[in-house]
Amino acid sequence: MLKIKTEDKRELILHGNLRKTILVIAIPIMLNNIIQSIYNITDTYFVSKLGSTEMAAMTLVFPIVFFFLGIGMGMSVAGTSLISQYIGDDNKKAARRVAGEIITLAVLSSILIAIIGSILTPVIIKTMGGKGELLTLAVSYLRIIFYGMPALFLFFAFTAIKQGQGNTLTPMKYTALSVGLNIILDPVFIFSFNLGIAGAAMATIIARSLFTFYAIFTLFSKHNGIHINLKDLFLDKRVIKLIKVGIPSSIGQSMAAFGFIFLNIFIISYGENTLAAFGIGNRITSLIIMPAMGLGKTLNTIVGQNLGYGQIERAKNAVKKSAAMTTIFLITGGIILFPLSPYIINIFTDNPSVSSQGLIFLRLIIISLPLMGFFQIFIGTFQGSGHTIYAMILMMGRLWALRLPMIILFKNFTNWGSKGVWYAMVLSNAISCLVGFIIYLSGKWQKSVIEQDFNDKLLINEEIINEKNNYST
Repeated sequence: MLKIKTEDKRELILHGNLRKTILVIAIPIMLNNIIQSIYNITDTYFVSKLGSTEMAAMTLVFPIVFFFLGIGMGMSVAGTSLISQYIGDDNKKAARRVAGEIITLAVLSSILIAIIGSILTPVIIKTMGGKGELLTLAVSYLRIIFYGMPALFLFFAFTAIKQGQGNTLTPMKYTALSVGLNIILDPVFIFSFNLGIAGAAMATIIARSLFTFYAIFTLFSKHNGIHINLKDLFLDKRVIKLIKVGIPSSIGQSMAAFGFIFLNIFIISYGENTLAAFGIGNRITSLIIMPAMGLGKTLNTIVGQNLGYGQIERAKNAVKKSAAMTTIFLITGGIILFPLSPYIINIFTDNPSVSSQGLIFLRLIIISLPLMGFFQIFIGTFQGSGHTIYAMILMMGRLWALRLPMIILFKNFTNWGSKGVWYAMVLSNAISCLVGFIIYLSGKWQKSVIEQDFNDKLLINEEIINEKNNYST
């Protein structure tokens, strides 16, 4: 079912059975999310063998890494949106140009981040409270990660280009191979070469880089799907639209990651046990909502291509079916998980305080799982349509305008204690979904962002005619 050529994938997305279409695109994304989790678990496992300070150093820098990666992820969302709409419009020339621009922007922005980030790394870690050995270890780890930013950004670009065409299987394969190599390299660099936490960073970057550069190389060969020429890498006025669509998404991703730094600060104010309970509950629920995240990202492609083709009703039906499937997945998972919650929590801790707080948090989140699913569906819909400003409003608003203020409010004006944090999370999800639903009903997301490209399309068609004339002469 998954091995479908790009040309056939477009036909499936535009005219095929919607449930089959959603599953064909979503399953590799879901598997990719699981594989990505294995990536993080592998690094955590090997680094934990070094000691608690090394583990704390890696934990400290994760929000910083995700903050900067949000820029690359935001631009990749823009790329997927525009490419999918051009593919739907059967404008392959424009899709190819966007693909080339994404690669160039990925290289330029990542190099800039790598240079600035590596220089400012000690300042960043000190600002976050890093001292002594923790500071030294965190700096060595983060600096190497910054050096590897070009490889990370380029893989985001590759994934965006493939996903815009409906090909979610190929990025998943390269991610799986990269994880396999990382599992081999981690113990070699950490223990055999005695590089410690820096070895974990090196293993990650090497494993990512090898398959990223090969993946980018395949885009320049005439295989199935978009193939890029060197001239497509040069930026022109078309890049303005890519940046306009990408900036809100980048801001939303980065500021959401930045907000979680503050979220942790507020949670730890209730004590380390509360933070531990949050961490355990979060890891468990992150696995449950993977189907919802996969379906949300699937809508990037399906909504984009159908809007590009002018099939608004089919795009809306895709959203409705994805929402229904997400609800079924999450309710089923919740029914299974709810009675097992105490046993699952106790796998991760033998501390009674952590266990009791974690159980309350986990069960509240399980009850509200459909809300988290709808949130992912709305994000995918607005990103796929290219109206990323709406996705940015939801991502930033949920954390900065709702969750954090609620936590402060409940802490100072109620006697709920740590439960106030969990109530704030559920309420912020509910209100964000309501806002997302209102935006969805407004229909503003239904307008394709490439409709304004009429003059640009004439220019591209003229170039195609010129190329054909040159070939014939």
